[in-house]
Amino acid sequence: MSRSKSDQSLHQTLNLYISPDAYVFEPVATSPLDEKGHQKEKETMVIDRVTGAISLNPPGRLSPVAHEDVITVYGILGIVSLVTTDYLILITHKSPSSRFLGHDISLATSFRLLPLSSSTPSSSNLPPLETHLLKLVSLGLNSGQIWFSYTWDLTNTLERQWRQDKARGGRLEKGSAAERADDRFFWNKALMRRFLEVGRGVVGGVQRDEDLSRFILPVMYGSFELRQTTISSRPFLFALISRRSRYRAGTRFFTRGLDHDGNAANYVETEQIVLLDRLPSDASDDKTNPPSLGAGVEGRERFSFVQIRGSAPIFWAQVNNLRYTPDLQIMDLPETTSALRSHLSEQIAIYGSLYLVNLVNQVKYERPVKEAFENAMIVVDEPKAKYIYFDFHKECKGMRFDRVQGLVEKLREGLDEEGYFHLSGPVDSEGSSLVQPRKMQASVIRTNCMDSLDRTNVVQSALAKFVIDKQLRSAGILAPNDTVENHPDFMSVFRNVWADHADSVSNAYSGTGALKTDATRTGKRTKQGVLKDGWNSVVRYLKNNYRDGSRQDALDLLTGAWVIRRGVSAPLLDSRPLIMRLMPYILLLSLAINSASVQYSFWTSDHPLSISWPVTFQSLESLPSFNYTLLGFWTLIALFSAVYIWANGINYVSWPRLNPPLEVLNYDGPGFRTTQHGRGFHLKKPRWGKGRAAQVLKGGVDVVQGGLGAVAVGVGAVGGGGGVGDAGLDRRKGRHERLD
Repeated sequence: MSRSKSDQSLHQTLNLYISPDAYVFEPVATSPLDEKGHQKEKETMVIDRVTGAISLNPPGRLSPVAHEDVITVYGILGIVSLVTTDYLILITHKSPSSRFLGHDISLATSFRLLPLSSSTPSSSNLPPLETHLLKLVSLGLNSGQIWFSYTWDLTNTLERQWRQDKARGGRLEKGSAAERADDRFFWNKALMRRFLEVGRGVVGGVQRDEDLSRFILPVMYGSFELRQTTISSRPFLFALISRRSRYRAGTRFFTRGLDHDGNAANYVETEQIVLLDRLPSDASDDKTNPPSLGAGVEGRERFSFVQIRGSAPIFWAQVNNLRYTPDLQIMDLPETTSALRSHLSEQIAIYGSLYLVNLVNQVKYERPVKEAFENAMIVVDEPKAKYIYFDFHKECKGMRFDRVQGLVEKLREGLDEEGYFHLSGPVDSEGSSLVQPRKMQASVIRTNCMDSLDRTNVVQSALAKFVIDKQLRSAGILAPNDTVENHPDFMSVFRNVWADHADSVSNAYSGTGALKTDATRTGKRTKQGVLKDGWNSVVRYLKNNYRDGSRQDALDLLTGAWVIRRGVSAPLLDSRPLIMRLMPYILLLSLAINSASVQYSFWTSDHPLSISWPVTFQSLESLPSFNYTLLGFWTLIALFSAVYIWANGINYVSWPRLNPPLEVLNYDGPGFRTTQHGRGFHLKKPRWGKGRAAQVLKGGVDVVQGGLGAVAVGVGAVGGGGGVGDAGLDRRKGRHERLD
């Protein structure tokens, strides 16, 4: 069904009428007038709770007054399939809107799940697996920030939006929000699959001609910061947007490197935007919309600078084992070259020339990642991709983060010639430019470190500061030799926005705020910042080892990387040996008995605890007597259980249950692997495997045989449970299939 321009706008606030037979969505807003001036009938979407069919304006639908309940929703995220039924995911609350170029930008703050089947049992009677999956959905929805706009495309940069408008012949045929959205950043596209498929093809011999596009709300997972500031009495808006890709979405240690389709882990696009209005003397060519001084910033002059980050684009992984530093594993697969070439080709097709900045250390633990990355780049030999290495920790040793400027100088040529997008001129009523841009961004800088978080944040903010100097000089806000560093009020805004952005990206991937944000906020390292980093590092360790399995499962469920197969049991049972499951309880029991024994001795003693200084034999004689046999026995039990847990650490990590990393744990091919820890008492020295890197690694099967139970601590019965282990592998291979 074709629509006119006015019909393409999304429905905003919706009334949802709930009955045992159907869910009926009806827009709250008044319907527009038809060509004869009569009010059109409201467009209504109905989901049949018996058949699951989704239809638009069905004949003979029930009247809303006959329904049992009504709720107000601000958007439909989609439908997720669980064990007993499918569930609608709805946005029920949103934050107060920010105004960006005349459009409302909102943050979803509360969600509600409704079962499609009216025969679904109450929450207290749901099967355990269903309850567990529902908790995962809630965890995923609340693990990061979900942003949306009814009238502005948050998934696309300013430049991509301009290109879309030009390609479509102007705003009159701009397409629906779902059609315009960038596939990578359309976070809920997998959840929206059934809505997107309505109207495609023939059903029951009848051609369906239904278009649900006005109910399909694309959302963005990331961050959105907008501030109004001034320099030299010139007001302008400063915005920073981060967009996280739905492909290879995951957590810090469970999602690294590339997949076979070339999608990178922790892939985030960051766009820095400056919006301002030209002075009257600069706007003589703008006859249609003369600027109004004293009014709010309308953003007729727009600057955009885009950067990307992503995990080192090779096949590699880190295997948790309760140690602070996981085991490093690099897999020299035959597909490495094709996957990297696919990744580079996609970036070049989207952004133009590519500068790959690698910040990992060139010594010790991180060195193999650097060398494998460089070897892969040599093999691919892509002329439009330039590799640049910067040893961040060596160059910035002693908290000298100002030395990042050396990297900026290396990239100066690309930043000077084709580093940002600049649009200036009249706009139409929807905020779309009517003129050719003055400057296009013809290249992009892709930055990575090990996590692509903390070091990457410092570098990206330094590059952004360099570019905004050039943009504000071009706009006449800064003098040719001036810099934003000379304007402390703006620098406070700039640094805090970038630090908040760093925290948002880091929370989504690692579970904590970013490290080194004191350098971003203040421009230098501080002792308080170092202490905060220490605390965040401890929290990261705990979350990455004991919580991230569930977070990974939640992301796999929401992005469509794992899909339930009804009738097949899921991996929830703990299949580890009984002694392995009991060890944590034995450790706690032994510590509790020792503690109770010591306290009992003090309580029953005739002598109060009083030791003078310096300690003498006489003062020690006043101590209560202990049952040293009992203390010694339970101390030995505690030590044994602690050593056992430490030696078998991989079995006590919270692993993903839905898509366990069996390919990583099973890998026994060429590449590199550090000494294996936490897999019993058999240690292996680090060495290279055969292939481009060196000789074949042995013992990979031992890892899985001793580690499938390992995976089972958080994973459940991987490899058991009705063939779920094999099914999990099949799903993982297809987890990044595009939903075009």
